[in-house]
Amino acid sequence: MSGRQKAFLAGLVAAVLVVAAVLLWPDPKQPAAAPPPPTPSPTPTPSPSPSKTYPYAFFAPGTCLLAPWVRDSPVDTYTPVPCEQPHDSETIGNAVLPEGLTDDHSIIQATLELCKAEFTTVKQRQDGGGPYVNSPLVPLSAFYRQGYRDVSCAVTVRVGQEPKKMTGPLHP
Repeated sequence: MSGRQKAFLAGLVAAVLVVAAVLLWPDPKQPAAAPPPPTPSPTPTPSPSPSKTYPYAFFAPGTCLLAPWVRDSPVDTYTPVPCEQPHDSETIGNAVLPEGLTDDHSIIQATLELCKAEFTTVKQRQDGGGPYVNSPLVPLSAFYRQGYRDVSCAVTVRVGQEPKKMTGPLHP
């Protein structure tokens, strides 16, 4: 490339830069757009930690389970199964128990209360009918005293005193 061609190319590049600067320079009559306001962060609420391990039954919502308390159950602890397979219970939510509970009875009562809203929603979604039972998975007071506060809210189906198997997920 000759010196003359280099000079022409340098002039062309300079002209393009000047045109770009003129076109992109903000108009002094119009202020630049303000940056968007920061997104407010929600107030943290207690929620169960999914990475935590528990010495008792605790499952994510939507987990279908075989339960050890069912007569002739093939399992001796809660066992997750696909929701399309017959199962005894399904978790519908998780909650965190408050501080200050002193015994198994108060823990059970608090858990039932914490799970009540989710349970009511599930019943309404199932047309309000059916023999659905609020059956949360409750930690014993020994675990509670060790600092475990997370509980799984669950639903079972009963006909009279007999549990009935579910054959599909409760969540849509």
